[in-house]
Parts: sequence; C-alpha cells; structure tokens
Amino acid sequence: MQRQIMSGLIVVAVLFSGRPASSAEPLLDVVCRVVGQAMGLEEFVYCQFGPTLTHLPLSLFSYPLKPQTSAQVKAAKQRTGGFIKGICHGRSNYEQMKGAGIEWDRCDIPFPFDVDGNLREVYTEFKKRLQGYADNGIKVMAVTPYPRDFIANGLDPRLPENEERVKEIAVFLLQDLQGLMGALQITNEMGLPRFTLPLTTKEAVRFMGLHLEAIYPVRGDVLIGYNSAGPQVDVHSMMRPYHRYCDYVGIDIYIGCFTSYGNYLWMYDVLLAYLWSFTGKPVLLCEFGYMSGGVPKTPEEKREVLMRYGVSSEAEARKNIQDFVTRLPQRMQDRVRREASGDWGNYLFNSDFRDHFYAELPAGTVISAYPHTPEGQADFYRALLPRLMRTPYLLGAFIYCYGDSGRCYICHQEDCPIETRWGLTSVEGQEKPAYDAVREVWGHIATP
Repeated sequence: MQRQIMSGLIVVAVLFSGRPASSAEPLLDVVCRVVGQAMGLEEFVYCQFGPTLTHLPLSLFSYPLKPQTSAQVKAAKQRTGGFIKGICHGRSNYEQMKGAGIEWDRCDIPFPFDVDGNLREVYTEFKKRLQGYADNGIKVMAVTPYPRDFIANGLDPRLPENEERVKEIAVFLLQDLQGLMGALQITNEMGLPRFTLPLTTKEAVRFMGLHLEAIYPVRGDVLIGYNSAGPQVDVHSMMRPYHRYCDYVGIDIYIGCFTSYGNYLWMYDVLLAYLWSFTGKPVLLCEFGYMSGGVPKTPEEKREVLMRYGVSSEAEARKNIQDFVTRLPQRMQDRVRREASGDWGNYLFNSDFRDHFYAELPAGTVISAYPHTPEGQADFYRALLPRLMRTPYLLGAFIYCYGDSGRCYICHQEDCPIETRWGLTSVEGQEKPAYDAVREVWGHIATP
C-alpha cells in the first residue's frame, strides 16, 4: 500500500504542480478521490494526498526561516528532566533497562471499565506495573485505549450521547494514574486503518480532541499530546483546532523498514522538520526503530508459500479469493475480513499485508549502510541517536522496542520479520548488539 501511496502522490503532484493551494484545494480533493479509487486504494489512504501536497512542501520550505526552539519546548524539557531517552514495551528487568541509559518506558493503558462500570482486573494490574517502574526510577509515557476498546466495552465514541462519557474516562485515567506517569499519549496512530477502524479518520480526530480538551485543564505536570504514523498530514491538519491543548505532537518514523523509497537516514531530519514547522509544537518521536532481520523472498520461495494454501499463483488465488482466505491461519483471516474493505485479493496481494503473507522484506526496504542484521541494527542506533539528540525542538525519542517477539502480532507467523525482530534484546531477554549500541550512546552521557 505504501508503494501505491507514493505512486498516487506523484500523479496528483504532476496534475497540480504550480497551482495556488487555496484555489486548487477543492478540485484537488476530487482528483485525489478519483486517482485513489482508480488505484484501488482505501479512503484512509487517498485522503492523505491532498493535505500532503497542500501543506508539507510549504512547511519544509519555510522551516529554515523559523526558530529552532520555543518557550514551550524549554518548559516541556524542564518538566521531563531533559531529552527523553525511552523504549516501547519495556520489561520488568529494570536494571538491564537502566544499564542502557533508558529512563522512560512507553506502554498501553488497558480499558479501565467493564460494561457494568466496574474496574477491570487487567487495569489494576497495569497500575501495579506502573508502580514498579516508579519504585525503580523509570518514568512512563502511557498510551490511552483505542477507539475499538471503547466499543468492545459498550461505549461507541462515534455517538454524540457518549462524548461526555469519553471525556470522563479520559479525566479518570489522568487523575487515577497521577504520579505514576510523566506523559500521556492519546491513543495511537489514528489514520492507520488497523488502529482506527471502525472509525473514520475524521471521527478519530474528534475522539482524540475530546480527550485533549477534557484533560488539558487538569493535566498538572503530565505532558499530553498525540502521535501519527509517519507524516500523516491529513491527521495533523485536522487536529489544528486541538493543538492548543497539546504539550507536544508526536510522530512515528520507520525509515528503511516499510517502504522501498526514501530510505536515507536524513529523512528523519526532514520529517521532524516538517512537523515542527507545520505545527509549531514541541515534537516527540513516539516510535522509531530498525529490524535486525528480514530479506526478500525469491519467486520460488513465494510459490512455496502459495502452495502451502493450495494454489500455485496469485492469479489462481484471486479466482476464488473467499475460498482461498478460508485456508489461511485464523489470525490472517480475521485481518482480511476486518480491514480489506471488500476487495480481499487487493488487500492480500497489493497492500502492505502482502509482505506479512509472504513473511518477507521486499527488495530495497533497507537503509543501504545498515543491513537488516543484528550488527546493522546496532550501527543504525549508533548513527541516529546522537543526531536526534542534537535536534533542538525534539523532546525525546522512544525506541521500538525492548524485546523481540516470538510471533508477528499482525499475521501471527513466527517467521515474519516485520513485527518480530525489533528488540534490543532477544525473546529470552539476552542483550543484542543493538542494546550495546544504545548503551554506548545513552548509557554514558548525561541527559541534556
């Protein structure tokens, strides 16, 4: 899908190059819809085209003319104690975490209430976990529940009559976890279908806005904000009315891991500069990382995967795609039915899920100087971490993630590299070369 996004953006950019943004915008939306639908893209995807072409180039061109810090950046850094050196999904080996200079953990808050309004045990256990971090000198950035968690517990945030209850839960979480966290992120990567559905992007923006508006007056010393999956200019532009409630805006960046274009280390500088220039808010790198494994599969290897499910080609699978999907593992079937928007063949073989299906990293999905090996992963951190820490408006960064996974959480395959090999440690907790690299940078310097 990401390769299709780039192709679509190029087509639209050619059509509208040279037009003033104000005069082109209405027509641009129509053309983006036509181009996106012609390419078989979901609305979540082609709705990014117009805002990206309207706002991103201007933000980058104006960036050199803007100051590199602000009073809000300085105030936020005072509240955090300096540059946030964080990890996503840390484990209870506190001394090992601190040994690498890691001072923060970023983790998800379970939905607190059951359908009857009682506190759920999984939430009370989570709160105990935060207490363990606090007792061991590790700060926490907590991520509020997803829209789907609200729906699963009997509260559809799309309904106007439920908006006040959404706000009440947001305030409850902030106040109940007061003293156990230093920052709060409102849900995660809205605009990305797997996290946003069944909401639209516009509904998800409203969902985030309700949270921010409710907790801003009572946030105390807790930094509050939200994040995006990559630049996601449509989300950030729609969030503008709520930026006054944000102490930061966040972005997740995975250069060299999900696309076969733009894979240069300096792209981190570009994307961070765009967000600072566009929003004027302190920026937080909420997720970034690099896989320690993953290679392209040969045509023969891909055919072997297809044969596993009773066909010899993608064309043969498409002939009776519904029957083909029923032969897949249940986790894959569930993804297809939930996210494919009716065109199952397109989802399986033309979207990002294709890489999960074949359990591969396509050719070119790499930063050339840093191969997807344990050593390449380590060199990536040695090169990038100092670069990030020199960025004046960046509040901090959270590495994704602390430990490798035994299975990919998306397709549930053990051999899928996409969501299994991000860790600084192995599944068993053994330190990888990347752990040593982070320790070299973060473990031997004071937080600026």
